[in-house]
Amino acid sequence: MTDPGFDDILRANDSYASTFRLAGLTPEAARGLGVITCIDSRIEPLALLGLVPGDAKIIRNAGARVTNDVLRSLVLAVHLLGVHRVAVIAHTRCRMAQATDDEIRSEIARLTGRPTDAWEFLAVEDQRHTLAHDLAEIRNCPLIPASVEIGGFVYDVDTGRLHLVAHA
Repeated sequence: MTDPGFDDILRANDSYASTFRLAGLTPEAARGLGVITCIDSRIEPLALLGLVPGDAKIIRNAGARVTNDVLRSLVLAVHLLGVHRVAVIAHTRCRMAQATDDEIRSEIARLTGRPTDAWEFLAVEDQRHTLAHDLAEIRNCPLIPASVEIGGFVYDVDTGRLHLVAHA
């Protein structure tokens, strides 16, 4: 049984499965890298870092923020999946950096007709400051060893360039 709203992706998956080549990869990050980046469609984490499937653990959320769930995933990746360095990658022209949490709450409330007061969307007022804060969140997590290397980057969606802006 298929839902007509998903027929296109099921057809695409048939094509993908017919030439599937990832069987046999181990769950460990072959290059020891964990990446936290934004959900923005202009970001291709593997390609922009010169990686292939199996090289890294990729965690994505709006704004590339280090949340409790990101920390949970990092702890598991570090202790069980071979991650020993972490790159937090923000990007230029990010929607999360174009409004405050209050403005986002207001817009979503207007669009949905529902209250949003209890929601925290983690808007980014200053990317460099936010990156430094989020790197500190990782560094201060008691379950992330001090030996894990942590870097903060900004990816330019117009040029494809990655810039190291912070290190923890």
